Amino acid sequence: MFLLTVLDQTMKKLKIQTANLLTIINLFLGGFAVIESIKGNLNLSLLLIFVAAFVDRFDGIVARKLQIESELGKQLDSMSDIISFGVAPALLIYQGILFEFNIPGTFFVIFYIACGAFRLARFNISDNQSYFTGLPITAAGCLLTFSYLMLPIFSPELFLFFIIILSFSMVSPFKVKKI
Repeated sequence: MFLLTVLDQTMKKLKIQTANLLTIINLFLGGFAVIESIKGNLNLSLLLIFVAAFVDRFDGIVARKLQIESELGKQLDSMSDIISFGVAPALLIYQGILFEFNIPGTFFVIFYIACGAFRLARFNISDNQSYFTGLPITAAGCLLTFSYLMLPIFSPELFLFFIIILSFSMVSPFKVKKI
């Protein structure tokens, strides 16, 4: 009887932490992508960011399905997203092309990260459940990461313009319907 009670309590605790575990995996992948960008392994960084996006897609779904949504989970998700879809894609694009612009390249990479942080903070205090205000950082990060594949095709100036557009899109007042 005692063993069944302990097992039941352990299973409940694991269930409660399932979504948070997925969020931590997202954070781990984003951190790994940052390190790989610093080391110059940009293709691996790109792959890690896309895997982080895949994992990020499921943490909220799991939390809602298991009815384990929490304020802690919401905050943890935002902290993970700023790494995986803010810092990691920005560093990937900086290392891939924007370093050529010196100070302006550095400024707009940091500006992108700051806009992403602002976007996440605004989302965390928002009460609206039916739409996002501004482009979600996950979408911006995936678009920025995908743009890395266009390095051989597009001019360096286009990447600078693109990161500026994504930055302003995240903090813009336009509404995006939640899927």
